[in-house]
Amino acid sequence: MTLSQKHEKLRELIAAHESVLVCFSGGVDSTLLLRVAHDVLGDRCTALIAMSPTMAHSEQRAALDLARDMGVRCETIESHEIARPEFQSNPKDRCYYCKSELLTIAAPVAQRLGCKAILVGTNVDDLGDYRPGLQAAKDHGAQHPLLDAGLNKQEIRELSKELGLSTWDKPQLACLSSRFPYGTTITPERLQQVDAFEEGLRSLGFRQLRVRFHDEIARVEIEPDAMPRALELRETMVKLGRKLGFTFV
Repeated sequence: MTLSQKHEKLRELIAAHESVLVCFSGGVDSTLLLRVAHDVLGDRCTALIAMSPTMAHSEQRAALDLARDMGVRCETIESHEIARPEFQSNPKDRCYYCKSELLTIAAPVAQRLGCKAILVGTNVDDLGDYRPGLQAAKDHGAQHPLLDAGLNKQEIRELSKELGLSTWDKPQLACLSSRFPYGTTITPERLQQVDAFEEGLRSLGFRQLRVRFHDEIARVEIEPDAMPRALELRETMVKLGRKLGFTFV
């Protein structure tokens, strides 16, 4: 199908629901999903933002602002996956427990608001990765309209641009928990340490980045074309990492 046909298919899939609760993170995928759901259903569409230490503070603020700018009714709820021992121990299927927590707390919200379906932003490209969260979504009965419409990540960006969404070229998001090697215990303090380092690096002008946690070592990943700037700012970056508790950067 053409992109236009997939867009129409997405609208049809959403229109089949009387009302929906969209799990919204402010990323490229969930923003497109929320926009189209709101276009189709209007006030029968609600965004749900799960507030959690695993989500960067800057992204929480951005998601709230974005939902407001789109004129979508928005609910926030505290997510406590970090309190789950099976999540905190950081096994390979960690994402299952995170998504399970999200959908467990989303269900009562959907019931209270009378939303007949819970939507998540899975796309076709996600099927090519190891995504335990997909099984959690299936176990909880969540719907994947982007996936069912056959949209991949590039098409989602193209359609987002056509619809005038500011997220069309937004760097790919990933939960802060992904910065920790499997088996490394995840704690609120460690999440805050990584979040603060990444936020500091963004303030230096870096856009797409990750700070990987290796106990006393922080490994900074940036795009290749940002390397010259990183070398210029090396001393500043190292000082920032050490100030936040890392011995080596």
